[in-house]
Amino acid sequence: MEKQTVVRNITVLGVHGDGGMQEQIAVPADILLPANNLSNDQMAIVEPLAIGAHAVRRAAITPGETVAVVGCGPIGIGIMKLTQIAGAKVVAIDMNEQRLEYAKEKIGVEYTVKAGDGAAEAIAELTNGDMCTAVFDASGNKFALEAGPSYMSHGGRFVLVGLSKGDLTYNHPAVHSKEMTLMCSRNATTEDFEHVINVLDQFPTESFITHNVPFTEMIENFDSWLKPETGVIKATVDFNL
Repeated sequence: MEKQTVVRNITVLGVHGDGGMQEQIAVPADILLPANNLSNDQMAIVEPLAIGAHAVRRAAITPGETVAVVGCGPIGIGIMKLTQIAGAKVVAIDMNEQRLEYAKEKIGVEYTVKAGDGAAEAIAELTNGDMCTAVFDASGNKFALEAGPSYMSHGGRFVLVGLSKGDLTYNHPAVHSKEMTLMCSRNATTEDFEHVINVLDQFPTESFITHNVPFTEMIENFDSWLKPETGVIKATVDFNL
């Protein structure tokens, strides 16, 4: 697994500092990447997909693995496709049946499992008891984060991508006996952005972006984009005023 330099103090525009929803921003030219022939929609999803690309690279996914991805939101869906591109089979896990159906039909994941009691048993049946060599959590849900190791094989990796602000509790004998590796993944590097740009033609951009409104209508629609029951996966704003 490659050695990685981690930035101790990081400031992300729109996360740690204001400015993420400005109409215009000024940034140094040397941090920009050429979009080449990407469409506006493709450019809009490079960043969230790069978050997934970083997690997949951290986990060093190799061909032939079976991985579980918990959470069929935009980040989770990106991880699913990127692990497939890396040669893995995917088990998608979520409570939302509509999103599981999307993962199956549009992303082409091999298996879907409803989250909750019985999920680990379902994965055991799908994998002939081998479980998953890597488990990615893209939900940030406390229950999901604490259940993740039960989906993992001995010697597996548990990658925390979704963020929970509370405490997490694990049974030490259960996780210790598996000799599991726990790793966290946040943000993305230039290498991750470049990888996404290179493989973006393999991603179903058109179905991934489910909602689009003009800039003048963003405020009245914003709250609905936070609700999975509206069918939202990724929403974009059209700035062509």
